[in-house]
Amino acid sequence: MALLDSLFLIIIFLFSVVIHEIAHGAVANALGDSTARLSGRLTLNPLKHIDPLGSIILPAFFFLLGSLSGGGIIFGWAKPVPINPYNLRDQRWGVAKVAVAGSGANLLIALFFGLLIRFLPGISNDFFIGMYTFFLKVIWINIILGVFNLIPIPPFDGSKILFSFLPPAANAFKDFMERYGMVLILFIIFFGFNFVVRVSSFVFELFVGSPVHF
Repeated sequence: MALLDSLFLIIIFLFSVVIHEIAHGAVANALGDSTARLSGRLTLNPLKHIDPLGSIILPAFFFLLGSLSGGGIIFGWAKPVPINPYNLRDQRWGVAKVAVAGSGANLLIALFFGLLIRFLPGISNDFFIGMYTFFLKVIWINIILGVFNLIPIPPFDGSKILFSFLPPAANAFKDFMERYGMVLILFIIFFGFNFVVRVSSFVFELFVGSPVHF
C-alpha cells in the first residue's frame, strides 16, 4: 500500500512540475518569446517535459527514503522550458515575470483545491474520502513546489526574481551564487528542508483552513 501511495504521489508531482514549466513558457510567449511554444513545450504531455533524473529517479528515491524513515522529502524537476530573455518585450522585469509564473501556477492550483475543500459541503466525509485525500496531496505537493522554487538560489526561480532587483554592481554576487548554487541547494535539502516544510505548512493551513493531515 505504501508503494502504491508513493507511485500516486510521484504522478501528482510529475504533472505539477509539468504545469510549472508550461506556466514559464506561456508567460514568456505572452511577453514576446515564442521559443517554448515553437519547441512544442506548451503541452500537458509529460513526455515532452520529463527529465529522467529530476522527474523520475530523484522523486522515487526521496519518496522511498521518506517511507523508510517515516518522514518525506519531495524534490525533483522537469526539463526546463527553453527561454530566450532577449526576445522578451519587457527587458527590465520580463525574466522575473517568467520566473514567478512557475511557482505562481503551483500556488494557484493549491489555492483552487484548498477552496474546494473549504466550500464543498461533505467533501471530507467517508463517502468522498478518496477524493478528499487526493485534493490534500495535490495541495501539499504544489505548495512545496511553489515555496521551494522561490528559494533565491540558482537555478531556482527565486534567484531569477532576486537578480532582477539587483544592480549591475552585484555581478560578483550573482557569479558566486551561480557557481555554488547546487552546493547550497544540497545543504538546504539535507539541513534546511524543515524550514521549507514549516513555511509550506503555514500556507497549507491558510489555504485549507486546517493543519496538514493526510
